[in-house]
Amino acid sequence: MWQKNKNICIFVRFGAEAAALFSVTETWNNMDKRVVVTGMGIISPVGNNIETYWQNLLDGVCGIDFLTSIKTDDLPVKIGGEVKDFNPADYEIETPFARKQDRFSVFAVAAAWQAMRQSGLDASEGGNVDPFRLGVYVGSGTGGFTTMVRETGKCLNEGPKWVSPLFIPTMISNMAAGNIAIRHNACGPCLPVVTACATSTHAIGEAYRAIKHGYADAIITGGTEAALIPLGIAGFANAKALSRSEDPLRASLPFNKNRGGFVMAEGAAVLILEEYEHAMQRGADMFAEVCGYGNTCDAHHVTAPRPDGKTQAAAIRQALDEAGYTSDDVLYINAHGTGTALNDVAETAAFKLALGDDAYRAHISSTKGSTGHMLGAAGAAEAVAAVMALHNGVVPPTRGLDEIEPECDLDYTPNTPVKCDPTIAISDSLGFGGHNGCIAFRKL
Repeated sequence: MWQKNKNICIFVRFGAEAAALFSVTETWNNMDKRVVVTGMGIISPVGNNIETYWQNLLDGVCGIDFLTSIKTDDLPVKIGGEVKDFNPADYEIETPFARKQDRFSVFAVAAAWQAMRQSGLDASEGGNVDPFRLGVYVGSGTGGFTTMVRETGKCLNEGPKWVSPLFIPTMISNMAAGNIAIRHNACGPCLPVVTACATSTHAIGEAYRAIKHGYADAIITGGTEAALIPLGIAGFANAKALSRSEDPLRASLPFNKNRGGFVMAEGAAVLILEEYEHAMQRGADMFAEVCGYGNTCDAHHVTAPRPDGKTQAAAIRQALDEAGYTSDDVLYINAHGTGTALNDVAETAAFKLALGDDAYRAHISSTKGSTGHMLGAAGAAEAVAAVMALHNGVVPPTRGLDEIEPECDLDYTPNTPVKCDPTIAISDSLGFGGHNGCIAFRKL
């Protein structure tokens, strides 16, 4: 059993020629470590690097347009947030890899490449991080959706022998994390999370806990998604979740009384979380401190959020309490804010339950007005926005918010960024199945 001040030493033999010695010495009085963000990367409908993405959020650029990568003649929804001008070679991704792998994996590898370059971490021989202390927590809500549909078609129409031998290792949703680990020699904990639209928020939160409690020195974490295919659109549309607007600029309308559903989008976002002392010792730049995480389930409905907001509020409160939030803090909330009738009202209720009167002083926005809903990648993309808000002292706006839903009576930062120098920022995500996640960051 674990005991206070106990030393644990584990000897593991790797064949006849190699052995590794891992020792962990911890005291229960000093278990919690500080965790910081030292790198970020993104592939999104409004930019394929952090600088472009952030500036376009501030400028209220809309990344939603008519879909060009698929035929939409028979689809009830013909718009989405496609990634534009994406060239894998810009991220040192080889053509054979980009051609053979599913789009969700390629996006993830590109975002991780950016984040690792910014962080300066190197797990190669002689590098600055132990490979066994570098992990990967990158998830996806749907995984290789395009691959699944293509190979299913082959099996049904041409016969089983025509199914690609790469079908399984290309389609399974953990493969983005696997490919990232291979490229960066990350031999530490690898945990791809799958919790629908809360996927990458939970991935970041679990990565934070792993570092906080001493299981890793750094983790590559986030989410990725590429579900803009006819089957994906048809499924969400027939579930009455998608906006039927024929005007791309008036389709994704979080907290707007004219909202009619969310807009599907694609992309990937990755953050490098690192133990504070480890980052300090190597002189790394730090963008924010990760300081809280909450995780609850509605236990209510497979698609609809719990309308009273109680379980969502519990996740938010968990993150805020762990972060040491007080009313003296200047709080920014990057809301889930999908633009569906049920989400926006329930989420507003959750903010009020979690914060009380402080909810009316908080600066809140949904960046989905610009990006659309990146599904499993949304939480990480929005975590990047939260970190950038702290780092730059500016809250990005909710684009398209010209007529506020009366039941959404908080400060949702309509259309124009606000300079307010927040001291703490949270990003919350709500996923099908009732999965709620919230992560908190503090300004350094």
